[in-house]
Amino acid sequence: MTRQERSGFKFEHYSAKELDPFDKLFDIFKELITHTSGDFDEAIDWLRELDKEYKLTTPEYTIDDFIEDLKQRGYIREEFDPNGSDGTGDGESSFTITAKTEQLLRKHALDQIFGNMRKGNSGNHKTKKMGTGDEHTGEFREYRFGDGLDRISMTESLRNAQINHGMDDFYLSENDLVVEDTQFKAQMSTVLMIDISHSMILYGEDRITPAKKVAMALAELITSRYPKDTLDIIVFGNDAWPIKIADLPYLKVGPYHTNTVAGLQLAMDILRRKRNTNKQIFMITDGKPSCLRLKDGRYYKNSNGLDEYIVDKCYTMAAQARRLHIPITTFMIANDPYLQRFIDEFTEANQGKAFYTGLQGLGEMIFQDYEANRKKRLR
Repeated sequence: MTRQERSGFKFEHYSAKELDPFDKLFDIFKELITHTSGDFDEAIDWLRELDKEYKLTTPEYTIDDFIEDLKQRGYIREEFDPNGSDGTGDGESSFTITAKTEQLLRKHALDQIFGNMRKGNSGNHKTKKMGTGDEHTGEFREYRFGDGLDRISMTESLRNAQINHGMDDFYLSENDLVVEDTQFKAQMSTVLMIDISHSMILYGEDRITPAKKVAMALAELITSRYPKDTLDIIVFGNDAWPIKIADLPYLKVGPYHTNTVAGLQLAMDILRRKRNTNKQIFMITDGKPSCLRLKDGRYYKNSNGLDEYIVDKCYTMAAQARRLHIPITTFMIANDPYLQRFIDEFTEANQGKAFYTGLQGLGEMIFQDYEANRKKRLR
């Protein structure tokens, strides 16, 4: 008689999978290239310094080997100065990141910021409105004149006919018909405003890099999972101007004041041209408007506290957006009490939302609000 084998689970100490030398450096490189706004040389200088301190490489795989792999895998390209010393283009070369890397940075930001989000249904947002749509709700109702035949639930309708008329004299009447409701999937047009004034890097606090990561993550989220939605990104300093999604990794803070009014004006101009019913503005800022452009083209600037003239113009813009049914969600990334009071009054004028947040939770909060705003239709 043979001894019966026992089956079961064997528990052992967890040992992390050893990363490939390239992947190990590449994860760090993606962070550095974001912090340096796409400056490859500066990112590599930082990587070399980190290597000296933390021994990231080995004699078998060096930083130079890593750069060569980046080149071979299409993450960077080498460019030569066309005005070389002899005019033949044989001057110094430099490396720049490629479109492949730009998209990878957006995906990396999405994984970092929204990695723990709930999976959405079918890649579209739902409203609370029942009606003609393409997502089944599981809710049934009686057939009404005008309902399409494709929406009739034959199983439920035949069941009703059997109950109402019996099997011996079976027939199907209009009163037996049952329709399954569907939800209408709303489209959303979003404008994301990013403050690039000098105060976003003042006092030793880097506020622009997390804001930039959120913008990249939101861009990747919308373009990959909500293709029917639109996302426009604008930056505002002394003035406001739109930027492309591909420009996000290179975004830098300038020597600017904060012209919040110009940003809101441009955002509303963009949204007026959208045909979607649902429109919204997200604004990431440290909350201190300090600049206006006057009718004669001159700039009116005041960095000392909150200027009443500038602030009143901001309140006027907030009220105007409310009349256009455009909610503004402000993500305030500074904790000065007097600036928070300004955001409170600004939000009240718009009847929008405001979040006072540290930089750590910024992305998750934006996603939650994006999902929440998508579930209602504005009239």
